[in-house]
Amino acid sequence: MGSKGSMDRREFATLLPALLACSAVMPESALAQSNLPVLQSGVFPPEPAKTVGIQERVSRHYVTGMLKAGNVRLEMHETTQAVGAPHEPIGTHLHNELWLVREGTVELMTNGVSRRMVAGDVGICVAGDKHFIKNVGDTPATYFVVTVGPPE
Repeated sequence: MGSKGSMDRREFATLLPALLACSAVMPESALAQSNLPVLQSGVFPPEPAKTVGIQERVSRHYVTGMLKAGNVRLEMHETTQAVGAPHEPIGTHLHNELWLVREGTVELMTNGVSRRMVAGDVGICVAGDKHFIKNVGDTPATYFVVTVGPPE
């Protein structure tokens, strides 16, 4: 891994295909049963920002759908958390989550272990792990969230 024990973009790029391969456990029929669109190659501009749960957390959705290769669900959004914003409830999912920090300082907790992330860092939570992410800096924090796994 890169300096500070964090993952750089090149290392992330080599990891993503492995995450997709690990998530490819859905039968072919699940693609048709998911009720999600099958994603095509293209460009996905963000939707207008909307408040998520609390006023201090704003999100912009990019894309949600099924990938033909691997029959997995892919979703991406960008979230901005205000200084001092409470984190979302501790959660677990069937999918994997990746966070790419664009600006600010956040804390990613996975299974009781908290790690600080700054702009340029990538955090990963594998399916089933308990997790949350919160702004621990003195400026707004913005990060991209990519989820890869079965539909939930």
